Amino acid sequence: MQRALVIGASGGIGAAVAARLAGRGVETTGLSRSREGLDVTDMASVDRVLGAQEGPFDLIFVATGILAPRGKSPEKSLDQIDPAQMAQVLAINAIGPANILRHAPRLLPRQGRSVVAVLTARVGSIGDNHLGGWYSYRASKAAANQILRTAAIEIGRRHRDTAVIALHPGTVATPFTESYPGHRKVSPEDAAENLLHVIDGVGPEHSGRFFDWAGEEVPW
Repeated sequence: MQRALVIGASGGIGAAVAARLAGRGVETTGLSRSREGLDVTDMASVDRVLGAQEGPFDLIFVATGILAPRGKSPEKSLDQIDPAQMAQVLAINAIGPANILRHAPRLLPRQGRSVVAVLTARVGSIGDNHLGGWYSYRASKAAANQILRTAAIEIGRRHRDTAVIALHPGTVATPFTESYPGHRKVSPEDAAENLLHVIDGVGPEHSGRFFDWAGEEVPW
């Protein structure tokens, strides 16, 4: 791996992944809202920031997303659903990756191994949902998974050596999870190492699939 593009590089996991890649000697470009003004929900913003990038990149890593809007929490029951809140979560967690993936074909090599990895979440798995709750977050990650799987098919037609995968990072100690002190968490640095280990092991035969931080496949 010689060049990598990390989108969401100012967040806990994105920053740790970018640092790990740079430490490996990979030429790493990090993009974020705080530095480049990248708003993943705004197509014009995505086109401006990603349109300025020159490929090819051997890895495109997407680490954007929110658990809930600022000052809000995930819904625990149906009577807590708020349409505006749900729309915001879906816009960032599902439409955001779709806007980014529009640029992937141009930024990937036509030949040679490459990977597009998008952070989603195990709670976006319909088959693995046994607890309920978190309607907006679950729905947004399930939508992101479907978008990624569909994009994997399209990208694979021209980029036969590319793996497009969804990744569940586990529960990571970042501001994203600070409201959930009871969960067992790993550091962003350990999470980055785990995720890159999974990325190192995938090839085009794994494209369109969903893996957790340990490399185990997650049901859709």
